[in-house]
Amino acid sequence: MLDSKTIKKIGDFVYTKPRSIQEIANHIGKNWRTADRYIQQIEKEFGILATRIFRGGTRGALKIVYWASMEKVSSSIFQEKLEEEIKTARKKEDFSAFDIFQHIPDKNKKASIEKTSDESLTKLKELDNLLKATKKQLLIFSGNLSFINLKKGNVNIFKTIEELVKKGINIKVICRVDIIGKKNIEKLLSLNFKHGKENIEIRHREHPLRAFIVDNKFFRIKEIKEPTGKIKEPTGKIKELDKKIFIFYTIKDKEWSGWLSKIFWNLFNKSIDSRKRLQEIDKVF
Repeated sequence: MLDSKTIKKIGDFVYTKPRSIQEIANHIGKNWRTADRYIQQIEKEFGILATRIFRGGTRGALKIVYWASMEKVSSSIFQEKLEEEIKTARKKEDFSAFDIFQHIPDKNKKASIEKTSDESLTKLKELDNLLKATKKQLLIFSGNLSFINLKKGNVNIFKTIEELVKKGINIKVICRVDIIGKKNIEKLLSLNFKHGKENIEIRHREHPLRAFIVDNKFFRIKEIKEPTGKIKEPTGKIKELDKKIFIFYTIKDKEWSGWLSKIFWNLFNKSIDSRKRLQEIDKVF
């Protein structure tokens, strides 16, 4: 059975360099057919691995597995433009999640708008349910991990994430690792130590997205509009703001979820491990 531990073991093994199916089979202690089935499942469901067959159609055919971020991420002119904007932007104000939302078929998306002074006052239950739906892997684009402190009523986002760790679900995060968010980062990483696991990995990267990708199948992306600014509504209408607005876009589209997952891995693989960065921060502060 393919579980999160095996996914991580295979992923870490392939990440260092491309591997043959037989090498992977030996590494995880399975036969060639089982390893090949695992690779196909990971490739299909998570998009982190890709394969190429050399000398196909001959007895000497060789199937090689490599890290998918080596491939081209975008498959359309719209995705290419968005990809470039995401990779070059640094602050959340530099990119509008609506620019992704507008390309998704209506049946695969929904948006909700909430006017409130603080995110803790929004409908946290929707985020909580999304996180709890994770079965194998959660990818997170964050700013300073402030979302882990969100709680309202019987919803406690940090405890929900802890439950995911207990289940062995892999959680990967890219965010700013600096003195401002240091406590949040240490708090989240503490779950690894508490439960004797290495399921949470955080890397430093400034980027404009605030999003959660669940099992490479669907994602939720947030946009914040400050008072005195302007907002483009889902209908395309532009209006002035007199209050802070949180916009949550939920996308249940396999193609676009896979695309955003590839962007995540592309950024993640080129980012600095949070523990190394924290060590350097401690030397200064």
